[in-house]
Amino acid sequence: MTASTRLVRTARWASLLGGGLYAGGALATLVLELAVRSLDGPAYVEFRQATHVYFPWLIGALLVPTYAAVVMLAVLAHRAGSLAFRPAVAALVLLVLALVVSFAFNAPVNVEQTGWNPQDPPADWADIRDHWQIAHAVRTAFCLTALGCLGSAVIDRPFGGVEAPGSR
Repeated sequence: MTASTRLVRTARWASLLGGGLYAGGALATLVLELAVRSLDGPAYVEFRQATHVYFPWLIGALLVPTYAAVVMLAVLAHRAGSLAFRPAVAALVLLVLALVVSFAFNAPVNVEQTGWNPQDPPADWADIRDHWQIAHAVRTAFCLTALGCLGSAVIDRPFGGVEAPGSR
């Protein structure tokens, strides 16, 4: 196996794995958020503060290699003139849009909520929750669509002599 073949295979699998974990995390968070909508203010704030302890470092550790792998996949597909180029670029654009939504809407609320007193949440806590959940639903849609694009980029798209995974 040549170095080029190993690089293409690594980019494919790392992109798909990272994209899948990112989309799965977003979907799991969406389901959890929908499940806790019935909580009162203090319970919801406690839930958000407890989950926010672990998610930022996990997502941060996941995003860097995922974005790097997707960029590498797009570059390698472009160089090879592969049909995988368009879905790889589409996935990258969608992941960037998810990141924009995160930094524009979700992250500021996450930071704000860490300082809330669970026993005395702001009067508009439910409105803030609703806006966060809408932004997160949009972000999740971007992530899931990106995962679909990555699946399309990986499956049966040859790269100049490098077979697609599962084609043997």
